[in-house]
Amino acid sequence: MRVVGGKTDHVVVVGAGLAGLSAALHLAGRGRAVTVVERGDFAGGRVGRRDIDGYRLDTGPTVLTMPDLIDEAFAAVGETTSDRLQLDTVDPSYRAVFADGASLDVHRDRDAMAAEIERLAGPQQAQGYLRLRDWLTRLYEVEFDGFIAANFDSPLSLLTPQLARLAALGGFRRWERVMKRFITDPRLLRIFTFQALYAGVPPQRALAVYAVIAYMDTVAGVYFPRGGMRALPDAMAAAASDAGVEFRYGATVTGLDRRGDRVTAVTTDTGERFDADAVILTTELPDTYRLLGRTPRRLLPLRPSPSAVVAHVGCRAADAELPHHHILFGDAWDETFRDIIDDGVLMRDPSLLVTRPTAGDPTLAPDGRDLLYILAPAPNLVRGNVDWKSVGGAYTDNMIAAVNARLPQLGVDAELLHVVNPADWADQGMVAGTPFALAHTFGQTGPFRPANLVRGIDNVVLAGSSTVPGVGVPTALLSGRLAADRITGVTSRRVATHSRRQTA
Repeated sequence: MRVVGGKTDHVVVVGAGLAGLSAALHLAGRGRAVTVVERGDFAGGRVGRRDIDGYRLDTGPTVLTMPDLIDEAFAAVGETTSDRLQLDTVDPSYRAVFADGASLDVHRDRDAMAAEIERLAGPQQAQGYLRLRDWLTRLYEVEFDGFIAANFDSPLSLLTPQLARLAALGGFRRWERVMKRFITDPRLLRIFTFQALYAGVPPQRALAVYAVIAYMDTVAGVYFPRGGMRALPDAMAAAASDAGVEFRYGATVTGLDRRGDRVTAVTTDTGERFDADAVILTTELPDTYRLLGRTPRRLLPLRPSPSAVVAHVGCRAADAELPHHHILFGDAWDETFRDIIDDGVLMRDPSLLVTRPTAGDPTLAPDGRDLLYILAPAPNLVRGNVDWKSVGGAYTDNMIAAVNARLPQLGVDAELLHVVNPADWADQGMVAGTPFALAHTFGQTGPFRPANLVRGIDNVVLAGSSTVPGVGVPTALLSGRLAADRITGVTSRRVATHSRRQTA
């Protein structure tokens, strides 16, 4: 593995998102002096926040998986997650509600999930699930250390015995086709393939290697930090600060001073200059290329993922006990992917993620109120031809109406607090107006994704969603660690296994 040569005593990390915070913790634990420069007023990056009338909104991701990676980041500076953060198990991980009115609670516990599947679809499908669960676990064990959590110097780095094992598992077949080896009920197929939306590729075309995302939430489980998702970057920043990392908030990096093939300092719009032996950039890809003064040449143009519309809604607290997460599946499932990925139009029959963070922490809303996060996948601005200024309001109203119709216990006395659509994501500097960065096509995965080393600049490393390993909370945390490895070399190896919180 190639590493940054020369002196690396002081590292400047640009951006205090999860990737930047992870990199800072790992570097501080390895004896480097670290300065983090962040344009915002607090840590978090895509894990955004907004406070409105007593509601505390998480404006970024709401589904948290793979807590071992959080443990690893804190352990880098001699701490544990529980020192800084209360991380609660979400059980069920989510409730799936189908167009025919049926529902299924997704449990990480093997027996509880098998019983739930048998109730919905019969004993044969339950037995198929048990085989599928074993297959997903093997896929994760082969794929994690060898591919997801590895730095690649070239495509030739893929040629390992693990590649042969991955092929033998069917990892290079189509995702949905492999799922049908185990389960055939169309509703169950949706449970174990909807994660393809995160990858930006329809499950009929996505490689089965991406089914490892289904492992993360259906087997390893879903978690929620008390205080909301913002509590995670806050805790990481506090641990980093106590470990000696210096933070400079409210400063946008505007330039990189160079001497030959090395960057010597980072400059900001506040007129400050931070000397650096090495730099980690977690900026959005266009900003990264602008700062570097170059755009890497590729045979094919980069393909962004689909985007989303997110509506934050306050409502009367539900009387009944309701899960933390709901997935409301529309009837026209195949058309959903065709609409937003191929045709660039709004979903004709929307499938929605509805998160109720007040199920995990009632203090996130005023007394007697619930807070809802409603996400609808949408075309990005490159593929799509949607005029968000003219249709955005009506589309948001339709999203809320769909939730009211499918989940009548929620949405009583509703008030719309905040909405973000693809045009708004673009205003925040996100490529093609999507918070999900680059799609996980084969040509944008592993060594084919934009690399975290920059050819011709010896001491700059990239981290974040647009580089390896990809999009999501777990991968952002890994991206920071991989960037740290590029500066210090690998100091320890994580053994791929079940989550330590996993109960089989």
